[in-house]
Amino acid sequence: PQGIGSPSVYHAVIVIFLEFFAWGLLTAPTLVVLHETFPKHTFLMNGLIQGVKGLLSFLSAPLIGALSDVWGRKSFLLLTVFFTCAPIPLMKISPWWYFAVISVSGVFAVTFSVVFAYVADITQEHERSMAYGLVSATFAASLVTSPAIGAYLGRVYGDSLVVVLATAIALLDICFILVAVPESLPEKMRPASWGAPISWEQADPFASLKKVGQDSIVLLICITVFLSYLPEAGQYSSFFLYLRQIMGFSSESVAAFIAVLGILSIIAQTIVLSLLMRSIGNKNTILLGLGFQILQLAWYGFGSEPWMMWAAGAVAAMSSITFPAVSALVSRTADADQQGVVQGMITGIRGLCNGLGPALYGFIFYIFHVELNELPMPESPSGGSVVTQYHLQQNSIIPGPPFLFGACSVLLALLVALFIPEHTNLNVRSSNWKKHCGSHGHPHSPQAPGEAKEPLLQDTNV
Repeated sequence: PQGIGSPSVYHAVIVIFLEFFAWGLLTAPTLVVLHETFPKHTFLMNGLIQGVKGLLSFLSAPLIGALSDVWGRKSFLLLTVFFTCAPIPLMKISPWWYFAVISVSGVFAVTFSVVFAYVADITQEHERSMAYGLVSATFAASLVTSPAIGAYLGRVYGDSLVVVLATAIALLDICFILVAVPESLPEKMRPASWGAPISWEQADPFASLKKVGQDSIVLLICITVFLSYLPEAGQYSSFFLYLRQIMGFSSESVAAFIAVLGILSIIAQTIVLSLLMRSIGNKNTILLGLGFQILQLAWYGFGSEPWMMWAAGAVAAMSSITFPAVSALVSRTADADQQGVVQGMITGIRGLCNGLGPALYGFIFYIFHVELNELPMPESPSGGSVVTQYHLQQNSIIPGPPFLFGACSVLLALLVALFIPEHTNLNVRSSNWKKHCGSHGHPHSPQAPGEAKEPLLQDTNV
């Protein structure tokens, strides 16, 4: 196959790192451009933009995954990376087009789905967990470093240089796929022509969700995931804007916050999670993670000082153990032939939340009139922010209403999770699912209904 060497996990790792490093550089400039473009309804527009992108990703991911099973991974890696990074140069050309293209690019913002399929093609089952972990760790590492670099370059040289650098890295990623990445799907797995039919069942984004009600335990797990991840998805879309515009964080402070939170989350999901799973058990670890998430969101909601945000961020790192613990519960209690069914449901629900969460948060910000009175002033030459007047109509009681709503949602998730048995066998009728998976023609290809930051759970214990 064309490319450098044989297909390997390292090809996938480089593709992911370059794409998200380019976007990470734009963290601080995007927040400024977003408010300059939509000064009156910043949070509402941010929620709508991210919500449309998330919903389009959820709807298109199964179809793109099915097509990549027929036509190969390399062409779809190229397609997804190109369209995901296409909005970058538009930031300084036309902000309106920049945000419009971001929304539409959600149709192709499923690089993770194709990358995980690429990894599955070239790894054995016992190797796949470690390979997925490496891809996810690379994603985290790119976001730990790039926002700080982008903020520093923007302060010293201006945001235009940051946009040019991000565009160059995105082009480098595209060139790397064209030149260096070999095709992972064996030629014998692909038909001679590109006219192979794709059934609607393969492309149906709601296929996994339709099976949710077939088992009471599965239903409890899925409700828990939905109620806990909906506020988390909304928080991801708006929290850095909230820190920058409402709490008065500088670009450097936002970048430092991302880096510290990322490092603490990695520690929590490895060392702390392992200790908790051995000491208090799987279900209690889930309940503990949900408890930390409630505390974190309530702290964000009532916090009115920067130090409160930092303290709540440390709690947020501990709340990141919830989803890996849910993954472990599913992998330990489901039968071997049921793993893909249940995990597909959970991934589909998370993909749906990626679309609903940002729009919901933006709408709540809009209802409570959480807006600014004026634009932040330029930073002083010494690097500190010039004092800016902020206007919050609700600042005396609830500075961050959506976060408080999220805490209530996670509290409901905690109550539902109490009824999940510690040890049980999940029983989901999967004959249609097996037929659905078999029609792809490739048993090692995990299909993710939505773009997710975590790897597919197919072979993951934690």
